[in-house]
Amino acid sequence: NFCLPCTNKEDALRGQRARENELRSLESNLPYEGLEKGKQPNRYFPSNAIKTTKYSLLFFIPMNLYEQFHRLANLYFVGLVILNFIPEVNAFQPEIALIPICVILSLTAMKDAWEDFRRYQSDRKLNNMPCFIYSRKEKQFVERHWKDVRVGDFVKVVCNEIIPADLLLLYTSDPNGVCHIETANLDGETNLKQRTAVSGHPEFEPESFNGILVCEKPNNNLNHFKGYKPDKQKVGAGIESLLLRGCTVRNTDHAVGFVVYAGRETKSMLNNSGPRYKRSKLERRLNIDVLFCVILLFTMCLIGALGHYLWLNAMPVVPPYLVPPTSGQLDRPSLTSFYMFFTMIILLQILIPISLYVSIELVKIGQIFFITNDIDLYDEETDSRIQCKALNITEDLGQIEYIFSDKTGTLTENKMVFRRCSIMGTEYPHKENAIRLAVLDEPEAEEEVIFNQHAQPLPTRWSLDSEEANVEDTHGHGSRRRSKVTGNAQSDVAFSSPLETEVVPDGKLFQKISRTSSGSLSHSQKTDAYLDFFLALAICNTVVVSMRNPKRHRTFTEDSEENFQPSGQTEGVDTTGLQPCSPHPPSLSDEPALTSDNLRYEAESPDEAALVYAAKAYGFTLLSRTPDSVSVRLPSGEVLDFEVLDTLTFDSNRKRMSVLVRHPITKEYVLYTKGADFAIMELLEHFSGNKKNIATVTQRHLDCYAKEGLRTLCIAKKVVSEAVYKRWSVDRKNAMAAIENRERLVMDTAVQLEKNLTLLGATGIEDRLQENVPDTIQALREAGIKVWVLTGDKPETAVNIGYACGLLEDEDLITCTNILDCTLEEVRRYNADPRNVDTTQNMSLVIDGLTLDKALSPDLLDRFVALVKHCRAVLCCRVTPLQKSRVVKVIREKLKVMTLAVGDGANDVNMIQAADIGIGISGQEGMQAVMASDFAISHFKHLKKLLLVHGHWCYTRLANMIIYFFYKNVAYVNLLFWYQFFCGFSATAMIDYWLMIFFNLFFTSVPPIMFGLMDKDISAEMLLGVPELYKTGQGEGDYRFTTFWVSILDAFYQSLVCFFVPYFVYQDSDIDMFTFGTPMNTSALFIILMHLSIEIKSWTVVHWIIMLGSVALYFIVTLAYSAVCVTCNPPSNPYWILQSQMEDPMFYLICILSTVVALLPRYRVCHSLSSVGLKIFNCPEFWGVFVSTF
Repeated sequence: NFCLPCTNKEDALRGQRARENELRSLESNLPYEGLEKGKQPNRYFPSNAIKTTKYSLLFFIPMNLYEQFHRLANLYFVGLVILNFIPEVNAFQPEIALIPICVILSLTAMKDAWEDFRRYQSDRKLNNMPCFIYSRKEKQFVERHWKDVRVGDFVKVVCNEIIPADLLLLYTSDPNGVCHIETANLDGETNLKQRTAVSGHPEFEPESFNGILVCEKPNNNLNHFKGYKPDKQKVGAGIESLLLRGCTVRNTDHAVGFVVYAGRETKSMLNNSGPRYKRSKLERRLNIDVLFCVILLFTMCLIGALGHYLWLNAMPVVPPYLVPPTSGQLDRPSLTSFYMFFTMIILLQILIPISLYVSIELVKIGQIFFITNDIDLYDEETDSRIQCKALNITEDLGQIEYIFSDKTGTLTENKMVFRRCSIMGTEYPHKENAIRLAVLDEPEAEEEVIFNQHAQPLPTRWSLDSEEANVEDTHGHGSRRRSKVTGNAQSDVAFSSPLETEVVPDGKLFQKISRTSSGSLSHSQKTDAYLDFFLALAICNTVVVSMRNPKRHRTFTEDSEENFQPSGQTEGVDTTGLQPCSPHPPSLSDEPALTSDNLRYEAESPDEAALVYAAKAYGFTLLSRTPDSVSVRLPSGEVLDFEVLDTLTFDSNRKRMSVLVRHPITKEYVLYTKGADFAIMELLEHFSGNKKNIATVTQRHLDCYAKEGLRTLCIAKKVVSEAVYKRWSVDRKNAMAAIENRERLVMDTAVQLEKNLTLLGATGIEDRLQENVPDTIQALREAGIKVWVLTGDKPETAVNIGYACGLLEDEDLITCTNILDCTLEEVRRYNADPRNVDTTQNMSLVIDGLTLDKALSPDLLDRFVALVKHCRAVLCCRVTPLQKSRVVKVIREKLKVMTLAVGDGANDVNMIQAADIGIGISGQEGMQAVMASDFAISHFKHLKKLLLVHGHWCYTRLANMIIYFFYKNVAYVNLLFWYQFFCGFSATAMIDYWLMIFFNLFFTSVPPIMFGLMDKDISAEMLLGVPELYKTGQGEGDYRFTTFWVSILDAFYQSLVCFFVPYFVYQDSDIDMFTFGTPMNTSALFIILMHLSIEIKSWTVVHWIIMLGSVALYFIVTLAYSAVCVTCNPPSNPYWILQSQMEDPMFYLICILSTVVALLPRYRVCHSLSSVGLKIFNCPEFWGVFVSTF
């Protein structure tokens, strides 16, 4: 027994070391099934049960209080409550002081408890989901729950089932070892991903799996995994063999995997970092003003303590109302004054608005409700509305000064349309396809357009006659159908709208292919450059081919032993009329697969889809793809089955991808490569004569494509000798099986093979601008917002898009070179010229990634920032994701401006997270940008209303509400402060303590919240029509240093009026303290509410109900309290005070006179400002701008 604690400690240390090791050795749990936990080999790793709750039922109260006391404001008020329990310094009954802070803490605790309870329900539902784990005793897969899964188990997943843990794929029902998964729950992408079973397990049995599996420590990289099985021959495994928790199995009957990570160590859970917390600019300013209020409070308390000391020393004898303590002697005046300092803090504590933070949270929740329910920000096409993920920075939307935007998918639709191509130096403009696209741009009734909805079926044998017939039919009105261009919103497959899938072949190229493909193809024809070009388009990609007929429905399976044998297939039982999953990709032996219309292509990028559909338009139809083969049907109808030897996937460093195949006719090893023009051109073999001329002409075509705004790709090939391939294959396998430096080794092997390429041609793909992008950019620029575009495209493409979207204008001085100093000096000379006063130079900057990298170096950074300050637009081309985020950080930190970044792809995530506000567009490149953003929209045009209207409203409402809160508390607490001058600074209050608490907690708490939620200083139509109005929120905005202190001074003035009007009225009378304070308290209510009435710009029924309701609540509660409270606050007695006051006409006179005199200056100032505003609105120049906007 004595050694048991030591043993447990040693075991815990071993477990910690096992979890922290860079490499893990995992064993199968089957040999240890039924043994106690201490003998399990994987016992140190967490189970699959998850717990996202923050609290437990037993410790909720202490843990929640600990959490809330991280807020300094809560600690401040709790400290005052504790002070009030000390007899020497208490200002009123200690129990009363507890009420405000208890109410605030209770409301927050209730909110936290509800949120945690919802997390608990979600955890319980997830942990109890069913799954199938292999049992050695049962000799089959048995049904268990997700929480029962452990590292080292064998788990079986069936079609349309969610994967319970991170599984290394060992076996699938597909004969090619392929499993298709949908990662929408992780990254939002609905296109299928292909996963391949680890080699060496064609007929897999869980009990036959022996040895260990070595893998890396868990990390949150969804696209990376390293592992290997140290058998006789080291077999490596990468992300292509890992099934991630949360993904859904599609188009695969069933699959079996080995659990490598479970529970909180799975990649999906490691990526679940919870909501992001950003502090808004207004919140940072608010904290400074709270500090000013603390200084003001201490100053007032110091005055009170000093005044009390002077008052005590001025007395010749001790007055009878100063009762000594039990010792019989009074404390010294200095000690009494010291105590009085803390007593005054307790009395004047409401100078720090305790309810302000809760009110701000409520207002922000309401603002988000209004934003998300704006019908103008709803996209009917995709049935999606704006998403607000950051709850605490809505007001920052009204202060943006710089916008950094991606191009592809953000300004453009990311619907790639095949437009032109160049093959072996000959350019094919595809004029017929251009006519089809031009028809799409023609305005039609009810926004309908005319085009051929379905592609014409390709003939088995091509001929010139059939080509002419197709072209004529395509442009004939008889074959046209009317259809709305709805993109791919309702499609099951991404990048599959008619705009993208239908390509009208070029007549000249069509004839060339037709002649080449006619008859039985010879050996030489099989290697023709034109055929190679289209074969490269068809097979050099990662497109997944599946049947068009089956939908992705839930497959219901019979719960029987036969259905869960390790190597058996699970048959779909259609109990509801739903289509069962197709367990295999389309097979060439299946008759429907030979029909092109039955195929659907699921691509990871729109570029890949566009090229595959272009190849299909010329008869090169991609029929099927497995890890080891790819089948293409030629225009002649003949099918070629290529053996896939390796796929060198695309990465941002190489800027290209390649597929190494064995040609079915020539048996040659052929490498097909596609990528960015600069990445391919530098890898071409050294040539001369005709081949050199082809490269030169192709480059000229690429430059023309870029100037037209097309996205360019180069296509190349290489024939690899068998000896070279065998040597390279050994290096490749070693690199794939490596753990250390695996990425570098894999990239080195790819670069090693991608040399001495032969150029086949190039393609130009159009990415059309989104709707209303030029109008949106124009409005944003008029609003004083500078728009930058950061893209990876060529400078020519970026400049063309810049002109098309209105970012660049014809009169702009475009600077594209790296002569930084000369350009900056020219700008300075322009600004120094007295003739250019109050004018700005129309200058835009276009800079590429290499130059940008130099400009951001420490010695040039300041000069670069000085230059871009004077640019009305900046286009950064050929930039990497890291450069995007760095540019945003530099501008935000150097210029101290509010920034917004908007993008739609994974390469925009860094930029989005670096900006003050990140906005993701739910486009066609998945949802990584949306998941990393603070707000998510469907189209770029939504930025206009989001910023100009909702941003302006959110900022002005919240800024005015916060200023009003400070004013309200200072005005009310000063009444107590002025009274101290007439009561010996004894911290006595002339208002009942309960009514003081009710005043801030109930009587005046709802109106400012309503003000922050619903006030509209300017209508939405006016804000959209005159974008210049947005400038009021930029820079310091409405919430300035001067605005704050003017409101504080106004509060001091109003409190003086509210106090001294009743003071002079009742001077030399014998009224009691509460009779003096009651009309003052009532006047304060009217003044504070009428002050808010002056500030409200748009009145609704809700405003009237809340304002009148607050007044009614005050009188009802105060009358009831005065009627029933006889000894509520001994020795004082507020009984029947208000009833007596309401019988005296003097009470009404005081209330009216105090309210009018107190609010008269503010009313006159607001009236003067309104008159100035009317003059502005009557100005012809103003209406000229307004009319020109529409």
